[in-house]
Amino acid sequence: MTDYSYYPGCSLEGSSRAYDVSARSVSQTLGVNLIELEDWNCCGATTYMSVAEKRGLALSARNLALAEREHRDLVTVCNGCFCVLNKTNQYLAAEEGLRREISQALQAADLEYHGTVKVRHLLDVLVNDVGESAVRENVTNDLKGLKVAPYYGCQLNRPRGMFDDPEWPTTLDSLISWLGAEAAPYPLKTKCCGGMLMTTNSDVCETVVFRLLSAAVEAGAECLVTLCPLCQINLEAYQGRVNKSFGSRFDLPIFFFTQIVGLALGLDEKSLLVGDNLTPCKAIAGRY
Repeated sequence: MTDYSYYPGCSLEGSSRAYDVSARSVSQTLGVNLIELEDWNCCGATTYMSVAEKRGLALSARNLALAEREHRDLVTVCNGCFCVLNKTNQYLAAEEGLRREISQALQAADLEYHGTVKVRHLLDVLVNDVGESAVRENVTNDLKGLKVAPYYGCQLNRPRGMFDDPEWPTTLDSLISWLGAEAAPYPLKTKCCGGMLMTTNSDVCETVVFRLLSAAVEAGAECLVTLCPLCQINLEAYQGRVNKSFGSRFDLPIFFFTQIVGLALGLDEKSLLVGDNLTPCKAIAGRY
């Protein structure tokens, strides 16, 4: 079993608890030992970074400094956290003046950071560290016949393509196929879900969500799988509002990718919390 430091992020302690539980369960089954980073704090998120970037960078740098003490890769499952933590790493490496300022802020907390931490997304770990053979060997419930829309979101590999192509990624598609399911042709796989616009400009965000759901249904997908807590809640929790606005009838199950992996691995409801999802994911889970 390989050890990794684990950064859950704020959403996984609240609205996305099922993502945290299923990520830990799947990782343990596949020999990935996620050791939660002690005393972690909010990454600064995209909202804070847009209004007080330097403070946001300091928050992220504190997490990186804590992780550096452990001498392990830092793994997260939130696309936003993954993006912000990597952004902090890159900015600190490139800008000497900023690095000095952030170092001073860390010193006030008796911390220092030397830029040695590699930030990983759990998808990257499962595909590139665990690998196809090990995943297939652990599949006990072949998901044959299930057509899945693989939704990566806009922050996972943009702009630099950390472990996949930034415009047309395939890692999630591959993982889905290893489980026996079929990845639907989904041209909007990297388009934004609208993010926090759902709370500030809902008309725009509802239009975006309508397009994403429409494309999944048109591709023949029975469900959509996401990698990000914010994407998941936008696509899942607001289907009713979208239906009211556009006269649609969406009732599309929206899974966290770890829940789909867990179904194929034969994990139970307690390990995946599929029942916590707001869309009818249990109907699909019951088939396997």
